[in-house]
Amino acid sequence: MPTAPDASRYLIAPDPSAPRLTRVVRGVDHAGQPQEISVVEERPLTIFLNAQEIVTAMTIGDYPEYLALGFLRNQAMLAPDDVVTGVEYDEDLEVVVVRTARQTSHEDKLKKKTRTSGCAVGTVFGDMMEGLEGLTLPQARLRSSWLYALSAQINTTPSLYLEAGAIHGTVLCEEDRPLVYMEDVGRHNAVDKIAGWMLQEGVSGADKILYTTGRLTSEMVIKTAHMGIPVLASRSGFTAWGVEIARQVGLTLIGRMRGKRFVCLSGEERITWDADPDAVPDEPRKSRRKGAEA
Repeated sequence: MPTAPDASRYLIAPDPSAPRLTRVVRGVDHAGQPQEISVVEERPLTIFLNAQEIVTAMTIGDYPEYLALGFLRNQAMLAPDDVVTGVEYDEDLEVVVVRTARQTSHEDKLKKKTRTSGCAVGTVFGDMMEGLEGLTLPQARLRSSWLYALSAQINTTPSLYLEAGAIHGTVLCEEDRPLVYMEDVGRHNAVDKIAGWMLQEGVSGADKILYTTGRLTSEMVIKTAHMGIPVLASRSGFTAWGVEIARQVGLTLIGRMRGKRFVCLSGEERITWDADPDAVPDEPRKSRRKGAEA
């Protein structure tokens, strides 16, 4: 049996034993027998950009500063030349305030608009799409052997994804090495945490791969493009618009990546096929079971 990878090799790895992230809940199973299972916690986090409230997200509560920074960057509310002067988190109020050296255009936009949840999402998505105009990602090469190595390491790393399900994982990788592994109840939150870490640490996405357990939707593709990452891979499937945008910006898009199988719908000309799929073992049963639940 393969052993789980050493989580200390990650720059940031999941901590499934952290007390605030899960709760034991009692119930009964299909046979009426008592059961105790771990379930993931959800808590609200309100994000401010300077004095303007932007959004309240439901999150598991770890890395709130990274989540706030990444959300604002991926929604194009922080421009590349905006200078962040502070990120303040109040655990009691469950609020993060991101402060910049100058007022951004999004503060005025939101103040002048009466927002319902639908209007707010529409405004944000429109701004995200505008940020793609003229964007072309680095044409980075990808080896199929890297995909198999990453899948094997990530899917056996101790995580909330394996422990409790009902959660998504996203991993920033370089070649065949996973670097930063974030989890959350929303796949977009997990991606935003990685974006926030990259922004704060000054890490470039040009030579990176983003791996996710979530669907390859237009939102996921746009966020990856805004992060400057040229490869996006997932255990899950695609949406047509996600594929269309990936082709537009030159993103290599790989989905349905389980065991020895995967499908590439954008950027296949940039893949070097250097691994024999017949030599790749099937996924462990536990990995497949939790993947279906999440």
